Amino acid sequence: MGKFVITKRKDGEFQFNLKAGNGQTILASEGYSTKANCENGIESVRKNSQEDARFEKKTSSNDKYYFSLKASNGQVIGSSEMYESAAGRDNGIESVKSNAPEAVVEDLS
Repeated sequence: MGKFVITKRKDGEFQFNLKAGNGQTILASEGYSTKANCENGIESVRKNSQEDARFEKKTSSNDKYYFSLKASNGQVIGSSEMYESAAGRDNGIESVKSNAPEAVVEDLS
């Protein structure tokens, strides 16, 4: 089962990572000024990850593949790691879709 892990950055901001059951990070958030905003970001991932249109598939300048998950207002909620192939990226999207709704929250901040 997947989990959201909340951590606090050195600059004082909070962030979360969505990890798959194997412990691999499949989505990383931006920084949030408060833990409450970070928790709201997690809820936004739970909701928006169930809509295909919220995933934006991208290719980096060095030909790596990644994706961003956006909220209904177009703001990026989280981004993936870099993948070697489009298929790997697409598997990452499917992993977010399947893990996010039921993922537990582990607060390490």
